[in-house]
Amino acid sequence: MSKYTLFWESPIGTLTLEEEDGALTFLLFGRVELPGQEQETPLLRETVQQLEEYFSGSRQAFTIPLHPSGTPFRKKVWAALREIPYGETRSYGQLAEMVGQPRAVRAVGGANHHNPIAILIPCHRVIGADGSLTGYGGGMDKKEFLLRLEGSLL
Repeated sequence: MSKYTLFWESPIGTLTLEEEDGALTFLLFGRVELPGQEQETPLLRETVQQLEEYFSGSRQAFTIPLHPSGTPFRKKVWAALREIPYGETRSYGQLAEMVGQPRAVRAVGGANHHNPIAILIPCHRVIGADGSLTGYGGGMDKKEFLLRLEGSLL
């Protein structure tokens, strides 16, 4: 089991990417020291390529294998996040309905907050029920940037 880390300077700042056993396990905002070896692998290079295409506006979906670590409930929420189309948003309540637990809005919010693979698991696409932007682990400026890039925030 080998872990590899890559730091990439994106249009929204440094991103930390981690690969383990052929799948992306982390995409975090900022330079985060993870216990992997700092090395560019083919998968991490492909991830950067797809992110560059995304930031240039020529990519709307990612094809990188992902392996986020979390509870079964969190994994269910993260899978639902990947179903939100590019350029669209959903409320926390809608996301709770998507995972079949309409009363679990707070738990869905917690799972969203603990998403280990930002952007590729698009937690930035979740907004308040009234359409307002709500908190974002990477910072509200990054959430606004990503939503504007995708055309869901004018």
